Amino acid sequence: MSNSFPQKRIALFGSTGSVGTQALEVIASNPDKFTAEVLTAFSNDELLIKQALQFRPNIVVIGDDKKYQKVKAALAATDVKVFAGEQALEEVAAMDCYDMMVAAIVGFAGLRPTLKALESGKAVGLANKETLVVAGDIVMQKAVEHRAPVIPVDSEHSAIFQCLVGETRNRIEKIVLTASGGPFLGKKPNYLVNVKRDHALQHPNWNMGAKITIDSATLMNKGLEMIEAKWLFNLRPEQINVLVHPQSIIHSMVQFEDGSIKAQMGLPDMKLPIQYAMAFPSRIPNDFPRYDFRKPSQLTFEEPDTKTFRNLILATDALFKGGNLPCVLNAANEIAVYAFLRNRISFLDMTDLIEKTMEAIPFIEHPTLDEYFESDAEARNFAASAIKL
Repeated sequence: MSNSFPQKRIALFGSTGSVGTQALEVIASNPDKFTAEVLTAFSNDELLIKQALQFRPNIVVIGDDKKYQKVKAALAATDVKVFAGEQALEEVAAMDCYDMMVAAIVGFAGLRPTLKALESGKAVGLANKETLVVAGDIVMQKAVEHRAPVIPVDSEHSAIFQCLVGETRNRIEKIVLTASGGPFLGKKPNYLVNVKRDHALQHPNWNMGAKITIDSATLMNKGLEMIEAKWLFNLRPEQINVLVHPQSIIHSMVQFEDGSIKAQMGLPDMKLPIQYAMAFPSRIPNDFPRYDFRKPSQLTFEEPDTKTFRNLILATDALFKGGNLPCVLNAANEIAVYAFLRNRISFLDMTDLIEKTMEAIPFIEHPTLDEYFESDAEARNFAASAIKL
């Protein structure tokens, strides 16, 4: 059997985060199918060292220069090559020592290494939504030019991707992205005024990193996913719908021109879409728990409450206007979440801050890559000074 699946060399960009650690669990469970060839972390040197000693990659990169000596010393007895700094991330992404990048660096920081991987014709398993939100047109253009497959790792986009296998010639009428609604589903603004970070970090269905957990609580996550879906599946904004589905069993749906709907279902476990992306086009067996239809559980659906969760309106606005607006939305949101996690602004302040930033930064209809980087920096500076970070 093992011959039919040649071993895939995985470069894990963001190996110490939520997706990275789960991807390593998948690799550890399938050592005949995958090797971890590259591991990168921004600042979690302790875990990076531990991972490197277990998986013996070819290369590790620690983003924070100051931690280089410590990582180097800890791995001195191994054959692992150690690099440091942001530039090193790009250089390693362009190397020929791996087959597929799993892009799991959180936020805007994931954009440059992902572009480098695509320029090198590498397959990318994309777990970083911000990359497509910020510069989706340029990223997908690169993928097409260099014939580099982009396989989504996000559970919603993985669901749509799976529904589209074998449907390449059939036109999509619309897609439905399902949202759990997060921990504050059904709550009104007078409740949300007092929400603290620890409460917002408790997600009912998914185990995720801090940034995406807060985005789920504010529904910004779904907004970013709408923009991401536009680029991944080449859709018009009006074809993208959001529906709240609190049980998180249906991960998303596609409706075709004949009115037929395909949905992808399963228990909420990020290891599933991670494994699917890494093994694509094969499915590989696992012993994850299975969803049981016989359990008395109802699947329910409702419209999102956009009056309370206005982030969804801001993101929809960015989706329809396009240009550099999604980039500005994302930058302001990254600053807002950062500030909220440090108790500098309140839960509802996040939306106000994003809205103010979107109004303040000049609109560019067809930005170059440099203009995306400039818009990102301007939006961050504006948002940060608005809260006196």
